[in-house]
Amino acid sequence: MVNVPKTRRTFCKKCRKHQPHKMTQYKKGKDSLYAQGNRRYDRKQSGYDGQTKLECVEPNCRSKRMLAIKRCKHSELGGDKKRKGQVIQFQASFIMKTIKS
Repeated sequence: MVNVPKTRRTFCKKCRKHQPHKMTQYKKGKDSLYAQGNRRYDRKQSGYDGQTKLECVEPNCRSKRMLAIKRCKHSELGGDKKRKGQVIQFQASFIMKTIKS
């Protein structure tokens, strides 16, 4: 799981300076039913014969920019940071609580 921060300081071409940009997950637009490839595919199917970009937006000037976070199976936007030995500490505190009560 790749954890990506919700904001990132990157260069804005419009303002020509580094500013904080809001990160959102890229969503594909709706496919047109009448594009040449779709029409060809539908024609072929009729009858008896029978594939996480991220969109980088700076809130002040609104010039959109795509920033690829390379390839990963799962990405999480603004999740909790991992800490060393976090699971062990949680289990130990859980055991201590059960003993006290």
